Amino acid sequence: MTALQNDVFLRALLREPVPYTPIWMMRQAGRYLPEYCETRRRAGNFMGLCTNPTLATEVTLQPLERFPLDAAILFSDILTVPDAMGLGLYFAEGEGPKFERPLTDEASILALAAPDPTDRLRYVLDAVSSIRQALNGRVPLIGFSGSPWTLACYMVEGGSSADFRKVKALMYDRPDLMHHILQVTTRAVIDYLNAQIEAGAQAVMIFDTWGGALSHAAYETFSLAYMQEIVSQLTREREGRRVPSIVFTKNGGQWLEKIADIGSDAVGLDWTTDIGDARRRVGARVALQGNFDPNALFANPAAIEAEAARILAAYGHGSGHVFNLGHGISQFTPPEHAGVLVEAVHRLSRQYHAA
Repeated sequence: MTALQNDVFLRALLREPVPYTPIWMMRQAGRYLPEYCETRRRAGNFMGLCTNPTLATEVTLQPLERFPLDAAILFSDILTVPDAMGLGLYFAEGEGPKFERPLTDEASILALAAPDPTDRLRYVLDAVSSIRQALNGRVPLIGFSGSPWTLACYMVEGGSSADFRKVKALMYDRPDLMHHILQVTTRAVIDYLNAQIEAGAQAVMIFDTWGGALSHAAYETFSLAYMQEIVSQLTREREGRRVPSIVFTKNGGQWLEKIADIGSDAVGLDWTTDIGDARRRVGARVALQGNFDPNALFANPAAIEAEAARILAAYGHGSGHVFNLGHGISQFTPPEHAGVLVEAVHRLSRQYHAA
């Protein structure tokens, strides 16, 4: 593999000295970019884009052509894993993701099996390899998966949910069945992430989008414990360097110390947690990633820069901060506003790092 020309992102995740705070944006390859919309049109639909390694490579690189970002992230979807388990993922126009065969009864739950990612998810691994080749050492590539709990929410609900009524009812009524889903899905995620690392991913991230919907006790039992199991079985080194891991629970700030203890290298923060306070709470255990409010990108450029400056100042001096949004970028964001943020972070953060 080609040597990395910019490894600031990887070094920041490991809390090693860096010249500035690196930045990438969740959903940085997406509908806010007109070139992405054009590629998606050529693909026919979202799944056509995800399952075509050439087009997935194309859209992964599009934001890097516009902005001097410090990492690329694989273009895919968290729901490729349950799709590979046989649930039949499809996207209804204007309605988001849905499953043809959700987990609706005990028989379907007990029949659930972890797929071989080198078979059922080969298109993702081919995309990882293709993106690494296309990057040619420019910046690191991030691989990712949904957390077992978050995937289970979609698998039981059959799609998006406003209240998680079905999955929570199952969790409380039949915790044995809920744990079975989570155990099988945990095995699938471990295999999937390690396959991505083998294919060329240089860091991996676990998206626990719906962990924050759980009660305090349920979060530790049904989400955090399974993410800890995943982290403990990840490939830790490849190509002669560490492969860092990031765990992100949206609305998970109240559990920050517990998340920091599961063994990952970094913890993602949404915009509801003060990053300076988070740094004091976790100490030197982990790096922190975040936590700009994506909706602040609709403000004027001066306000965007001011908010970036505030977050950088709150984190303070030293490494261990990867600047990011607190969740995915909105499809309605003006691309030039994303560019303002990237430039501001690179320029303003240098004062917080030793020359």
